[in-house]
Amino acid sequence: MTENGESRFAQVIRQLIPWTTAVLVIAALYAGWVFFWRYQQTRDVEREAQEKQAKYDRDILDRLGGSSLGVLNFYASPAAIHPGTHVSLCYGVSNAKSVTIEPDLGSWKPALSRCIDVEPRRTTRYTLTAKNAKGASVTATTEVVVK
Repeated sequence: MTENGESRFAQVIRQLIPWTTAVLVIAALYAGWVFFWRYQQTRDVEREAQEKQAKYDRDILDRLGGSSLGVLNFYASPAAIHPGTHVSLCYGVSNAKSVTIEPDLGSWKPALSRCIDVEPRRTTRYTLTAKNAKGASVTATTEVVVK
């Protein structure tokens, strides 16, 4: 015991309290900084992922014709046949309201990818016409050779 009635242990504890408080405050600040830093890292990674997805989506949209009317593809498979053989006439259009194929295949619904079976009797040049809601049109041609 000391003169004021405190034990030596109590004096040591009283002297350590400011130091332990300082250490606890520093530890709390460090932990807070770590949590904030990790939060920022996660936000940055999520933002980068969203930007990457948006770029990917824009690229896909551009490949599919964007917002403009267009013929993505129009081809015959196979391009050369023997008489009496079927051929697949395939097309893809973007932003079209209607699709017609001449000669005499009539109107078809717009699609990114569609194939129609035809059986030409002689070499035939097919013309696809796609129209949008404003009346603008685009055309494409392909030929099936009958040997």
